Amino acid sequence: MNLKLVWVYFLSIGFVAQAWAQQTKSISVTGEIASEIVLDWDLISAQEAEEIGDFSITNHLGEPRGVLQSAKGVPVSSLLKDLVFNTPSPKKLSEFYFVFEAEDGYKVVFSWNELFNNPLGEEVYFVTFANGKPMEEMEDSILVISKTDFRTGRRHVKNLVKIQVKRVP
Repeated sequence: MNLKLVWVYFLSIGFVAQAWAQQTKSISVTGEIASEIVLDWDLISAQEAEEIGDFSITNHLGEPRGVLQSAKGVPVSSLLKDLVFNTPSPKKLSEFYFVFEAEDGYKVVFSWNELFNNPLGEEVYFVTFANGKPMEEMEDSILVISKTDFRTGRRHVKNLVKIQVKRVP
């Protein structure tokens, strides 16, 4: 098989895989918390969005993979700030972490300290508007970005479906 045909084949598989991803409309937040919550388009969009501006998406090598233009978003920490964690002691909060999972199974992790005890937490967003479209019309639907990461694509979660709150054993 010639190299050009192989390349076209792999590109076509990538496009088909992207087409299989379904647009998400809500996120369930479960795990080591007092009660499950659901965040949906209406709840996220009702929050006051902050200007993110143009945001470059890069792969693990730092190579450009895309740009979100004129983006706006809601800090993730503002929507998760009222979670009640399954611990009686605030000293134990450092043991908690969040697994963000996309519809296609892609997962990324943030610690409690990253989201709530560090300036990074103010730069992790649910994107509510980008490339001239509101969240409901975006192909990536419920999209989370971490604006201060060096390799922004590593924690660029498209079509987010759940956030699991876990605790280090």
